[in-house]
Amino acid sequence: MSRNPRQRKVRGRSRVGERYEALVGPVAHGGHCVVRVPAGDPDDETATRVVFTRHTLPGEVVVVQITEGTDGDRFWRGDAVEVLEPSRDRVTPPCSFSGPDRCGGCDFQHVSLPAQRDLKLDVVREQMVRLARMSPEDPLLAGLVVEPVPGDVDGLRWRTRGRFVDLGDGRRGMRKFRSTDVIEVDDCLIESLEPASHTVHGVAFQVAPGGFWQVHPGAPEVLVDTVLEMLDPRAGEAVLDLYAGVGLFGRFLAERVGAEARLVAVEGNSTAAGLAKRNLSGLAKVRVSAGDVAGVLGREYDEPFDLVVLDPPREGARRAVVDQVVDRAPRAVAYVACDPAALARDVALFAERGYRLTALRAFDLFPMTHHVECVALLER
Repeated sequence: MSRNPRQRKVRGRSRVGERYEALVGPVAHGGHCVVRVPAGDPDDETATRVVFTRHTLPGEVVVVQITEGTDGDRFWRGDAVEVLEPSRDRVTPPCSFSGPDRCGGCDFQHVSLPAQRDLKLDVVREQMVRLARMSPEDPLLAGLVVEPVPGDVDGLRWRTRGRFVDLGDGRRGMRKFRSTDVIEVDDCLIESLEPASHTVHGVAFQVAPGGFWQVHPGAPEVLVDTVLEMLDPRAGEAVLDLYAGVGLFGRFLAERVGAEARLVAVEGNSTAAGLAKRNLSGLAKVRVSAGDVAGVLGREYDEPFDLVVLDPPREGARRAVVDQVVDRAPRAVAYVACDPAALARDVALFAERGYRLTALRAFDLFPMTHHVECVALLER
């Protein structure tokens, strides 16, 4: 297989291209499963090496081909290039560009849609147990499901924004997984055939061309409804909207708390912050600040807030922001997360400061990929 992986320090003899027959273990965060193969240690013939393997399912017996790895690495990466004993959840990928050494845009084209959601659920639960230190028997985890969202067609035709490589002459391509190599793609099956709608519950939002907006058509309304249900805003409550984007959550929270209540929105992107001012215009006592969230909170708005909504990028809020939020003593925090590991880490940080996870929902906003969106409620 042709590979052009990211440059990294060489740690010994390369194992790229080697093949092993192996039983596939559990799913891991990132769109792959855990496989163990002989480590080739002459001093310990029982030693094994973890290979994070794509294009497979737990319980399958496959032939794994190593795509990244040397003797000195803690783990290797690989692709399942032959399936000797398939899972009952395996399906023929609907996209002809999916598979080993093909387009890297999707992780689970080979998995039935219900089983994809089960895999994502396993990942969310594992992250919450490992990083947030929750019990596996916690009712919030035991009752959790990854919920489908209206707006896709059997997991396809939902992505309203994508990044393609321009190949010239009207052709375009996608990169292979962890590679700069490009494969021409004439029809991406997860790409929406309709432009993105920026109208939510009858409210039209201004969004910059190419600016951030949820890519699944059903996401904005589902997330707004979930945040409102969890926070249960009351008239007169002060609201802090962090990583506010163009003001999606702030717009509806401001309506709930009323014209006399305070709402502060903080957004790191200056263009989005400017659009948030427009989208929130006409609502009394609304302020929008552009700048790094931790930096803005370190300088301004050092007063109590009743409600906080957090919608951080993939790396999460982190301690600096969590500490600033807790210092404002909100009664409830709604945390919208596109990465379960970052969410779990931040839930643990909130727990250190006396905030308990009291509600958790997960949504399949990115079918065919490993990504999953969660909304969590934290209360004092």
